[in-house]
Amino acid sequence: MLIRRLCATIPHFSFNPLLLTKKPTTPLLIFHQFNQKIPNLQTPKLISSMAESRRPTAAPIPAVETADRNELYRALETSVGSSFSSEPLAPKPRPLVIVISGPSGVGKDCLIKCLREDRENIHFVVTATSRPMRPGEVHGKDYFFVSKEEFLKMVENDELLEYALVYGEYKGIPKQQIRDYMAKGYDIVLRVDIQGASTLRKILGDSAMFVFLVAESESELVMRLIDRRTESKEALLVRVATAKEELRQMKNFDYVVVNAEGKLESCVKVVESIIDAEKAKVVQRRVMV
Repeated sequence: MLIRRLCATIPHFSFNPLLLTKKPTTPLLIFHQFNQKIPNLQTPKLISSMAESRRPTAAPIPAVETADRNELYRALETSVGSSFSSEPLAPKPRPLVIVISGPSGVGKDCLIKCLREDRENIHFVVTATSRPMRPGEVHGKDYFFVSKEEFLKMVENDELLEYALVYGEYKGIPKQQIRDYMAKGYDIVLRVDIQGASTLRKILGDSAMFVFLVAESESELVMRLIDRRTESKEALLVRVATAKEELRQMKNFDYVVVNAEGKLESCVKVVESIIDAEKAKVVQRRVMV
């Protein structure tokens, strides 16, 4: 009776026999558990000192005010841990293909003539044509004069960059001439009409530089066409109408340059500055012909 009362006064606890079971341990397990708790002894200070030990020993840099120039140069090389390169920092300029176009009467031929006189390493591409040679023209200088059969053979052999049938005669730009002069480091100048420039844009894309030459105004352009006195009134009307239409193509060019009356020299300088700016670009045009 007494025992029963004592048992009734003892609080009830949940009894789990598994808690009394002692799990066996192994030395490897104990080491693994202990190793997880060990902090990283490589403190930032220790890592920093190890990094410092890998650096080359810096030579003392002499006083800038009194040191010999070469001595100071060598000390700086030793301190930075490498020699200073004498290679050019700017990228080597690549040859350009410069397409010059514009309406009749804006002075394209005069501009190109001045560029050839003022700049070295520039080549004006001589066009091949099937038309007869005119008095005063020189084969290989003004044009490469070939027969229609020879011209069509060049087309068949894919020897022309661009060609067109103009007033019943063929005109085209030989590829090999461009390749030969670009291999020598020459810039290439192509003088084409607006239609030819459009064709070249499709072929060359942004790899070539397209310059649109204009007069000061539409009125001035018409006056220049009148002053030429080389066409009949019917032909003059056609040229004026064509010029008005061609002016709308200006948006398809990279640059527009005004060739004002009596200011050809200024026009040439603008084009030359454009060429120089193109050659100073970090990412330059790469032409594949």
